[in-house]
Amino acid sequence: MNPILPPQFYIPDVEARQWDDGIVYLYGSCDKCGESSYCSQEYHVFGSGDMKHWIVYPQSFQSKYVHRPQSNEVPLYAPDCEKIGDRYCLFYCQEHGEEGVAYSDAPYGPFRGARGIEPADTDGIDPAIFIDDDGSLYYFWGQYHAKGGKLDLESCRIIPETVTENILTEEEHGFHEGSSMRRRGDLYYLIYCDTDRGAATCLSYAVGRSPLGPFEKRGVIIDNAGCDMATWNNHGSIVCFHDQWYILYHKACFALEMGGRKACMEPIYFDEK
Repeated sequence: MNPILPPQFYIPDVEARQWDDGIVYLYGSCDKCGESSYCSQEYHVFGSGDMKHWIVYPQSFQSKYVHRPQSNEVPLYAPDCEKIGDRYCLFYCQEHGEEGVAYSDAPYGPFRGARGIEPADTDGIDPAIFIDDDGSLYYFWGQYHAKGGKLDLESCRIIPETVTENILTEEEHGFHEGSSMRRRGDLYYLIYCDTDRGAATCLSYAVGRSPLGPFEKRGVIIDNAGCDMATWNNHGSIVCFHDQWYILYHKACFALEMGGRKACMEPIYFDEK
């Protein structure tokens, strides 16, 4: 089963999304095997109706289309995507901390018309978007300290009075990066990259009663410690497909330290007690 995507693709930082067409779409960074750094200058989108066979939608977005292009060579880091109104909104970040959003009429792009997200555009990494049941948009970002707030998409600005610092911290929760929010019933689940094993090998989760916290760390779901010592980071998300929940994550392949991470998936189960 793992890795789950066609063998020529090295896709870490996977966010899984499903809307009204019965397809699960995967969004992630794109490593180039054998290169000496994480991520490349493009994203691909992958779609599946059975979580086994995947259609590839290549080059859904590239560095040259960002809101403040510096060079076509600047890598694109972990993205997220959500359908907001009639548009699909791709939230991206770059190596130097710029974060923005680009738009498409289709879940697989191409995504264009990029705009920066303030204030995340100055210190951003790993954007995550969440729509609550009342339609409110929440945006998360950050490394070592998870930040979040309500997003006004029309102005591409996080509403200042809602900006919340230290939703998760490295000191209290082991938070490294890679926020991903989901809601199940009355609980909000924040999936994140955790340093619980001394390095950022884990995907853990924290639970709260509000999108902006407070959150209580509940434990580790995926632990890559020891499975491949050539890499140390992890990043993923959870999704429900046909009443079964899955966790998406990545791990290095072929003992490559960088540029060789692949998307993987496991079923997960909730303890209802």
